[in-house]
Amino acid sequence: MEIIASVKKLKGQNYRLRMESGIAFDVSEDAIVRHRLLKGEEIDDARLEMVRKESNMTVGYQKALYYLNSQLRSEKEVRDFLIRKEIDEEIIPDIIIRLRELTLLNDLIYAESYVRTMVRTSDKGPSVIRQQLIKRGIIEETLQKALEQYPFDSQVEVAYQVGEKALRKYRTKSHQEKLNKTRQLLMTKGFSSEVINNVLTELPIEKDEVSEQELLQIAGDKLWQRHRKLEGFKRKQKIIGSLMQKGFSYDAIQHYLREKELTDE
Repeated sequence: MEIIASVKKLKGQNYRLRMESGIAFDVSEDAIVRHRLLKGEEIDDARLEMVRKESNMTVGYQKALYYLNSQLRSEKEVRDFLIRKEIDEEIIPDIIIRLRELTLLNDLIYAESYVRTMVRTSDKGPSVIRQQLIKRGIIEETLQKALEQYPFDSQVEVAYQVGEKALRKYRTKSHQEKLNKTRQLLMTKGFSSEVINNVLTELPIEKDEVSEQELLQIAGDKLWQRHRKLEGFKRKQKIIGSLMQKGFSYDAIQHYLREKELTDE
């Protein structure tokens, strides 16, 4: 047997019920009226448990509705939200089922909407979007259907825009390094090899031998100065290694070094 120690009004139509034993939980205004939950009232254990479960269901459902009011959510997002709000985990499945029946929760509709939004507002490819949806509890079958909202042509279009920005960013890099860095960026963004190859074929990345030589000259001069304290052979090996990592050809580097040694004599 318990005795109600206090009934405190909360925001909205909920109340915090506290027993003299220290037990406390939230109840709806409707439960207060129907069960005559008044301060000082005695309540047996069976009735208390019934009120607690019923009210937990009502309060949890109200909180879920509030959470869903601003935007679409996945079932996992709603479940995690209710756990954070300390709703009894035993009744959360019942809340989820009720929301499904009222079509307030539908993971396919959520996932399709998420994909369309990402295509419209981000520069991410299907792989990254897939991982984000997995984190939100979307199962594989639903994922595959949702990603149909991101057809191949749209992937190429988005990836091409990413590639154009990358070329501007890497304009001071060698031809090969531009290709490598752009490819790596597109992979990181979540695009497939097929999409990336398609984009790299279309992007204006023609090799300009004159500008390539100028870039080699600039990069080489910096390295020549940086390694000035090294002896001849070690200095050259350091420079060759660094320039090859930047995508310059071995023959072009050797030509640069021969010219550099002549001008430094």
